[in-house]
Amino acid sequence: MQKAPAQATQDYEKYRSVLVRRQEELRQRLYAIEQDLERPRDPDDDDRAIERNNDEVLEELGTAGQSELAAIDAALDRLNHGTFGRCSKCGDVIDERRLDAVPYTAICQDCARSV
Repeated sequence: MQKAPAQATQDYEKYRSVLVRRQEELRQRLYAIEQDLERPRDPDDDDRAIERNNDEVLEELGTAGQSELAAIDAALDRLNHGTFGRCSKCGDVIDERRLDAVPYTAICQDCARSV
């Protein structure tokens, strides 16, 4: 198991803070989506059709949120194990600009291009 480089180590707490904050935002959003999907439906046929369309959008948002949450959980795990900041495919250092843009990324930009 390779340790993250010194520069990334210095930024661990910055990334942990960003990830934990986003994790909480997603959990709140997913809870709100779940509550909305469970509310009683309108008995009017036209309104029910609109609600079904809205439910599909909410379900897609929920799925995307769950995927991002799983990626954040994995990034926090990498932080805890000292592998954060290293590409899980090639082992190279992930550029700080990439981590700033997508802090839960597990792969470097070169490996992302090859996918």
